[in-house]
Amino acid sequence: MGIVLGANQYGKAETRLVHVARAGEPHTLTDLNVSVALAGDLADVHLSGDNGHVLPTDTQKNTVYAFARQHGVASVEAFGLLLARHFVDSQEPIHAARVRLESYSWSRLGPHSFQRDGGEVRTATVTYDGSTATVVSGVTDLVLLNSTDSEFVGFIEDGYTTLAPTTDRILATAVTARWRHATADGDWDGSYAAVRSLLVEAFVGTYSRSLQQTLYAMGERVLTARPEVVEVRLAMPNRHHFLVDLSPFGLDNPNEVYFAADRPYGLIEGTVARDDAPAAGLAWW
Repeated sequence: MGIVLGANQYGKAETRLVHVARAGEPHTLTDLNVSVALAGDLADVHLSGDNGHVLPTDTQKNTVYAFARQHGVASVEAFGLLLARHFVDSQEPIHAARVRLESYSWSRLGPHSFQRDGGEVRTATVTYDGSTATVVSGVTDLVLLNSTDSEFVGFIEDGYTTLAPTTDRILATAVTARWRHATADGDWDGSYAAVRSLLVEAFVGTYSRSLQQTLYAMGERVLTARPEVVEVRLAMPNRHHFLVDLSPFGLDNPNEVYFAADRPYGLIEGTVARDDAPAAGLAWW
């Protein structure tokens, strides 16, 4: 039985970058976490320790900072494309690059004053193999809640089932969504804002019989309205809210007082795609 080297990659993870665009007032602040992964002709470094095909991860980090100075950061997707194409096109042993970016939001308080927002994080993943670039935009920790218009009935019940069916419940989740673009060109900021809005609108406007149904409705809404998107992947934990029994205190509880449980939780994941969507190429999920 032989032993062989399988798929491998390496890179610099979580390079923190804060870029201030100072061309006049007001200033623009961009706060990123950038992770680079490279793959290619790298067998020798694994098998014999020959570093001749290795671009140091420290060099990758420095490239992130240098590109921010030379090119600015127009959007997370555009910046990721610049980096991915550079690493592959400038280094013969490198055949593929993946750049993952997280963008942290700041609210403007003045022309050069900001306040860090909490909660959701904008994301982008760019892959490039020397000929094809794939761009996946996304958002994590988009926390949403409907206080009614949600039910859960008709499910399988067996000897271990204690959950009671309900026709009126709180539906709460923290959405992680990623959506793949048809091409590597576009109005990235405008597309992101539109897709995010559609996800929220679908959550708000769907009478939910299950979180799975809501997930599909959100993906379907995006694909119906945004032709530049070919695939949406969603991960949605069910943030359970349980009615508190107030009867020991002589009080009723008409769906008003809840205990918010953080774990364990149901995790619903799914993909909604166009039936003619082109293949993604490099793995992007």
